[in-house]
Amino acid sequence: MIEVIMIEDDVELAEILTEFLKANNVNVTNYADPIIGIQALEEHKYDLMLLDLTLPNMDGIEVCKKITKYKNIPIIISSARSDTQDKIDALEYGADDYLPKPYDPKELLARINSVLRRYNIVPTQAILGNDYQSDFVVDKDSMSVFFKEKKLDLTRAEYEILTLLISQPSHIFSRAVIAEKCDSIKSKGDYKSVDVIIGRLRNKICEDTRNPKYIISARGLGYKINI
Repeated sequence: MIEVIMIEDDVELAEILTEFLKANNVNVTNYADPIIGIQALEEHKYDLMLLDLTLPNMDGIEVCKKITKYKNIPIIISSARSDTQDKIDALEYGADDYLPKPYDPKELLARINSVLRRYNIVPTQAILGNDYQSDFVVDKDSMSVFFKEKKLDLTRAEYEILTLLISQPSHIFSRAVIAEKCDSIKSKGDYKSVDVIIGRLRNKICEDTRNPKYIISARGLGYKINI
């Protein structure tokens, strides 16, 4: 059964979704308080998170930023807030999908299955499944990245940026988000450091900097990776 953690302070909605999803092989554990939810995420293993934005004690965007700094878990935002900037911020800080309220629970189930299918092919395990090929493999236990079966000699900052890019292939991360998510970058406004580290990573995987194949610059937006 799929294990989902939900942070939702609308208890009635949480009960409706929990009952519907359980009938479809999805077990939901809900927390109305985001602080307690974050603690639960540290203590238990979940396959996916459903996250509201308007919460007591901590805004959902802050919850998303905090969790994605240390946890590689798919996040679906479920919110009645209609501000486009909220949606942009949520996706920028690591959310995988954004579902405006109200919605049909069947659509939520479809989105859960879609996001989990995408995560199943992201190479974040030491050994990839036979149905997926990539030049990059991440071994989180040893904090190592292998490129074409050769272990890369990476600094902590290089490891943090590279694994961030790999966590969402083809997703463009802005320099601001990269700096925010990487603890080794001391000054969060130091976007030049991001460019320098990206340059070192390209050198370590022997990329032609004039025509890179893997780490791609999106002019004015940031960086993405093709794996």
